[in-house]
Amino acid sequence: MRKVLLEAFHQANGGFVSGQNLAEIMGCSRTAVWKHIEELRKDGYEIEAIRKKGYRINKSPGKLSGNSILLGLETKMMGKHISYHESLPSTQKIAHKLADSGAEEGTLVIADEQTEGKGRLLRTWHSAKTGIWMSLVLRPKIPMHQAPQLTLLAAVAIVQAIEDTTSLLPAIKWPNDILINGKKVTGILTEMQAEADRIHSVIIGIGINVNQGLEDFPDEIKETATSLSIEEGQPISRTSIIQSFLKHFEILYNLFLKEGFKPIKLLWESYAVSLGKEIKASTLTGVLYGKAIGITEDGVLLLKDDEGEIHNIYSADIEIS
Repeated sequence: MRKVLLEAFHQANGGFVSGQNLAEIMGCSRTAVWKHIEELRKDGYEIEAIRKKGYRINKSPGKLSGNSILLGLETKMMGKHISYHESLPSTQKIAHKLADSGAEEGTLVIADEQTEGKGRLLRTWHSAKTGIWMSLVLRPKIPMHQAPQLTLLAAVAIVQAIEDTTSLLPAIKWPNDILINGKKVTGILTEMQAEADRIHSVIIGIGINVNQGLEDFPDEIKETATSLSIEEGQPISRTSIIQSFLKHFEILYNLFLKEGFKPIKLLWESYAVSLGKEIKASTLTGVLYGKAIGITEDGVLLLKDDEGEIHNIYSADIEIS
């Protein structure tokens, strides 16, 4: 019901909506509308009420919430169902449970704080209340070998969202790190649920350092990590970044399902920081040195060593020389 109310305010584009119109839209009495308005006020919304005009939202709460994301969300599917939590061990775990129980595609799990956040190779991801910690449930009808391409798609959507909401120039380091001025600001973890040769769901977990100060990072990562706020020099709206990401992700996802990976590949390469550079690739079987010359149609990194041999890198830690 609250989602319908917020959508009505969004459609009004900052104008007033009469109590009668809200009652008709929501299918309830005007007294029930008033009660829902009061609940929004308790959540921090500043709502103006004028007799014979109705209600309008003058200011949304600064804190992150499912309601704040829904108000102004410009998508048809992504993020229309939100499972918001003040604190969770892991948004990925909840997203997997929701996917198992039939959650709709585009369901977003988000937490203000994550106490057991993990990145690739089970590395700990420091998840303070000043960042974005979210997992998106997808149900793509694609072959299983194409699922890793969604990691690269998500990276492009995050870059576009950062560009939309800040003056920063983010770059992508293969396969899943977003860098600003050479320091990591975002990580992406993609996990798949499948049976036989059919994908049941793909869960994309995303962690973005938004409003952390340098003092918020552990000593071991202070030299390699940063936040949007540190780089921009002012606080950044987490809600705006999430809304922008969902909008861009939906556009790219629909393009991907319609035309395949090629247009996503071209966008990804335009943001890639490692292409054309000498890199060190640490894989499970050893270390390779050479120049990153591109990615394949499947999103596999191509490394050309000093002897001219080209290696396909499916999974590795990359260091740029």
